[in-house]
Amino acid sequence: MHAYRQAPWRTRRQTIGLFLAVLVCASMVAALYLSVTSRTAIIGREIQSLESEISANRQRNADLETRLAVLLSNRETERRAREQGFRPASPDEIHYLVVPGYVPPQPVSLAARPDLRVNAPTIPPEYTQSLFEWFDEQMRASTSSSSPVGASQ
Repeated sequence: MHAYRQAPWRTRRQTIGLFLAVLVCASMVAALYLSVTSRTAIIGREIQSLESEISANRQRNADLETRLAVLLSNRETERRAREQGFRPASPDEIHYLVVPGYVPPQPVSLAARPDLRVNAPTIPPEYTQSLFEWFDEQMRASTSSSSPVGASQ
């Protein structure tokens, strides 16, 4: 048999083709990596932007709460009432009304009432018995019922 030998231009073309295929694969991987990295960076920037916006809104909210507290303070309320013509009432101007049937609210007691414990539902003994206790009871019941009749006399 004759040994088949390829022409030199064919081997160069195959080498160049293999090199170009590797180069195309490497550029595709690099493009994919660049795409993923750029998307991650964009999303990271959006998150930073949203976090700074949240921080600014919290600061604005705190400022508004402070302004509201100042407006609702006793000193500021009295000042605005005086500007509108109000004044403190004298003891002669105060009148109390008795409302029939009105029961003032009772203070809330957080202590447990003892009568609630007395009326608490009890758990039947069947539900408090363990598996081993039940098994022992069944064994005793079966041995007592299977004992000889003449042995008990």
